[in-house]
Amino acid sequence: MIIGIVGKANVGKSTFFKAATLAEVEIANYPFATIKPNSGVGYVKINDPAKDFGKVSNPKNGFILKEFRFVPIQMIDVAGLVPGAHEGKGMGNQFLDDLRQADVLIHVIDVSGSTNEKGEPIQPGSRNPAEDVKFLEVELDMWYLGILKKGWEKFARTVIQEKMEIHLALGKQLSGLKVTENMIEDTIKELKLNKEKPHSWTEEELKNLAVALRKKTKPMIIACNKIDVPVAEKNLLRLKEEFPDRLFVGCSAESELALREAAKVGLIEYIPGEENFKIIDDEKLNEKQKKALEFIKTNILAKYGATGVQSVLDTAVFDLLKYIAIFPGGVSKLEDSEGRCLPDCFLMPPDTTALDFAFKLHTDFGKKFICAKDVRTKMTVGKEYKLKHMDVVEIVAGK
Repeated sequence: MIIGIVGKANVGKSTFFKAATLAEVEIANYPFATIKPNSGVGYVKINDPAKDFGKVSNPKNGFILKEFRFVPIQMIDVAGLVPGAHEGKGMGNQFLDDLRQADVLIHVIDVSGSTNEKGEPIQPGSRNPAEDVKFLEVELDMWYLGILKKGWEKFARTVIQEKMEIHLALGKQLSGLKVTENMIEDTIKELKLNKEKPHSWTEEELKNLAVALRKKTKPMIIACNKIDVPVAEKNLLRLKEEFPDRLFVGCSAESELALREAAKVGLIEYIPGEENFKIIDDEKLNEKQKKALEFIKTNILAKYGATGVQSVLDTAVFDLLKYIAIFPGGVSKLEDSEGRCLPDCFLMPPDTTALDFAFKLHTDFGKKFICAKDVRTKMTVGKEYKLKHMDVVEIVAGK
């Protein structure tokens, strides 16, 4: 699973990415500071399942902070898009292609309206952030449509002449966008397209198909950055009223980055996503640092309950993608051969079965699957049993 960070230039995408990953990336106040996509590891936050057994997890990947476990996720930050990106403007085709591998998108916008359409700084409140919401969706939709329409007439004729199933043929053509054959079949039914005569589909019908497939393969959450700027809060409320079907989360990537870096060097204790932090040694902080932390505490954490960055990540994975966290463990023993308690965590797609999980752990476990056991309830389940978020599961396989 890969999370893509998208948006126009200079809205704080790279700051958001660095706050989430603490990766070394260039952060600059001008368009196209990012050219090549940055790749890094972020983390989603869950409760430590070992607590239910009176223990503390020892993750092989990720980490534990108090009662929380942070599970790694792959993230990419692509360069800022400009209007006309799908036509190649601003190196748009290259940047869009970088997004092919993403399963979910975080669209970072400047909710304070202090960045124009080209990504240049302007007076806060000068631009309506609703325009940025619309612009990016248009670029993504037109990108999908362009790929769909490429050689469409010849493709449609071939489908008819060779008596191919349209959803199977399209599935191969669009597989690079993570479009599946079942997804296409369902969408054709939803849009009531004539699957026997794809050559008769109108421009509007092709566009509707492209939009529907984009929404299914690249679900999006909108991170409303720069929420600390005075005009931002009103803009966020207006966005939620104007786009009731979109998912908006107010955030301050700059504040999150400051807190994480301060925690990294031991100046404060901070758990991402929480509403407070603790200063470890007041004497180690200079006046500038004290003022910055006080500003964050008063204007971000006290007001909004968190910086919003962790919430965006968690929402993208658990609410949009509906992934579930599953832990391999034993009914009689939670530790591995090295004594680590629940060392592994797997983020699995919805409707994952016990057999799916067995194959995820090892091909042999799947092929020789006998049963699975819910470690909490000690209940034995079969291969078709659908796992739940935070399940701890023992797979029993033959020799």
